[in-house]
Amino acid sequence: NRSLSIRSNKKGGAANNNNNNNSPAPARKKGFSFASLRGSIQPELSRRLYQLIKSTNNLVSAHEAAGRERETIAKQLSEWGEQTGDEAVSDISDKVGVVLSELGAQEEAYAHGLDEARAVLKTIRNTEKSVQPSRDSKGKIADEIQKLKLKEPQSPRLVILEQELVRAEAENLVAEAQLTNITRSKLKMAYDAEFAAVIERAEKQIILAKHGRRLLDLLDDSPVTPGDARRPYENGPAARQVLNDAEDDLKTW
Repeated sequence: NRSLSIRSNKKGGAANNNNNNNSPAPARKKGFSFASLRGSIQPELSRRLYQLIKSTNNLVSAHEAAGRERETIAKQLSEWGEQTGDEAVSDISDKVGVVLSELGAQEEAYAHGLDEARAVLKTIRNTEKSVQPSRDSKGKIADEIQKLKLKEPQSPRLVILEQELVRAEAENLVAEAQLTNITRSKLKMAYDAEFAAVIERAEKQIILAKHGRRLLDLLDDSPVTPGDARRPYENGPAARQVLNDAEDDLKTW
């Protein structure tokens, strides 16, 4: 079960989250990269998709960072509320922090979904790279034939080159067919996965935001006059139930 308090994480309560199905995948490890060099030597056919994939990687990193920042903010809110000395503020801020932390987890899960979609696009890019040599070979032979016709129209090598061109065109025809099939299939697969991740993130954010508002409704903010005491805070059980409801709604999503 998800922890009912951010503060409990400081005392080992974070272990309560290990079995939560909504936890995001661990952040991707990034090592030394020759990304800029690779980009400069990509075949012409795959260069634009390479840049798109690279930009998507930046987007993934941004959402991962946003998720971590949200979780940091959640802890800071809880710690601030605890030091106010106001029992109601302390409890509600802590439980709002739990909701914010889960929003952060959803952001990181969304980043993981984007990364999976990005991986599918790599299949198209790799196929484009494999097709480029057959295009180049066909073009090179065709150019050589044209030059030879102008220079030596009766050259016996023309026959050999024309036979090579026929073979190159046949090989390229197969490669181009494979490319168009993979492009259509993987394009649909990649963006279907991305839109599914968008929908999941949005709907779970709505669930969490609605329960977050329920928590805020439990905080009595009616003004008091100097010298008057506020009514004792009695909404602790109700606040805990809000978090239980939120967890149940996420599980049944």
